[in-house]
Amino acid sequence: MPNKILIANRGEIALRVIRACKELGIGCVAVYARGDEDSLHVKFADEAVCVGPANAAESYLNMNNIISAAVASGCNAIHPGYGFLAENDRFATIVERCNLKFIGPSGAVMARLGNKSEARRLAKELGIPTVEGSDGPVENVATAAGIAARIGYPVLIKAVSGGGGKGISIINNTEELYRLFELTRHEAEVNFGDSQVYIEKYIENPRHIEVQIIADSFGNTVHLGERDRSVQRRNQKIIEEAPSPFVGEELRARLGEAAVRLARAVGYQNAGTIEFIVDEKGNYYFIEVNTRIQVEHPVTEAVTGIDLVKEQIRVAYKDELSFRQEDVRITGHALECRLNAEDPNQNFRPSPGLIRNLVLPGGSGVRLDTHIYNNYEVPPHYDSLLAKVITHAPTRKEAIRKMRVALEQMIIDGVKTNIELLYLIMHNTNFVRGVYDTGFLRNFMETIKGE
Repeated sequence: MPNKILIANRGEIALRVIRACKELGIGCVAVYARGDEDSLHVKFADEAVCVGPANAAESYLNMNNIISAAVASGCNAIHPGYGFLAENDRFATIVERCNLKFIGPSGAVMARLGNKSEARRLAKELGIPTVEGSDGPVENVATAAGIAARIGYPVLIKAVSGGGGKGISIINNTEELYRLFELTRHEAEVNFGDSQVYIEKYIENPRHIEVQIIADSFGNTVHLGERDRSVQRRNQKIIEEAPSPFVGEELRARLGEAAVRLARAVGYQNAGTIEFIVDEKGNYYFIEVNTRIQVEHPVTEAVTGIDLVKEQIRVAYKDELSFRQEDVRITGHALECRLNAEDPNQNFRPSPGLIRNLVLPGGSGVRLDTHIYNNYEVPPHYDSLLAKVITHAPTRKEAIRKMRVALEQMIIDGVKTNIELLYLIMHNTNFVRGVYDTGFLRNFMETIKGE
């Protein structure tokens, strides 16, 4: 096992990794940008190293500074969390070459699966259904137009190296294709350093289902069931749940088998998520792989009782998984709501500022992952996530009721938040019935604006 791990992240995920390290008896080192000195991950880590100014490009995305901090502080492993450098295959490779453990898949595997066009090709070779589209990157708009004419509109232009809802354009006709093709390539270049895009048939309002997998170096690859992440805005998720109210036992088994087959085909090790969309008839299609721990991993932890971050650390140090597929049991139902510093009434405009009053919920079956506290200054430089509220109960109905109470008892004064929106969703008839898809939030927002 490692003697000390550097956590190349901030916020609630840095605190989550610190907690796992301390429970395993492993030392942990935080990194921080100037202005983040008073963040809880800095206070709770055993050591902390400043890696640059507030601008993420010069600090949390600065590979040289982060690796230098790990070496100087005597770490022998780096946990990337999610976001920032978590899915940067170059960073993972450099970490490995510096004789440090990267707590995630290898740089080579990450590079292969991070290329969404390549991942689609691999899935097709394995007989896993994929959405109709281009066989690889599309170099020019004329070729894109030919593919769109063949498969029919609407289509998606998607960045080969994309993620986080960026580098995606929905195209309804040829005029839009010619107008947005180069713009999407430019967005991909700016956000991911790679302008390559591919074309995919747009399936309107499907369910967005992901399967959590984890694998060790002894040939054990296990799936831990699915999460439903269909409540989303611009491909960014705000509510997740497990198990999906839409997925039955037969479909669950097929999705899990497909996810494990894909992971094994590339020699995947550590935690990852295989994403699918599912149409109203139950047909599923592979879309991409997330080669990192997910924001919503606590949902899976709640229904399985498995600590995914601890397993990540063990697997990185060549320990076997502490469980096998037959040991995985889905118990009860879990929900996660992402609380963001944003104003839903102003097109979800970010709302940085000083938190003047904070009241956090609790109780049986309620988990709160957060880095905020009274008089915490929410910075304008990073993601707007303030907290994740997770509820777990024997039934979905009870988990929803717990979430209603938790949101009702949460107070965050000083910044705008989406708490009220989440609370309203928890009372929406269609959501309560489990009858929703990726178009739910858009339709819901139009309804409440009309009222």
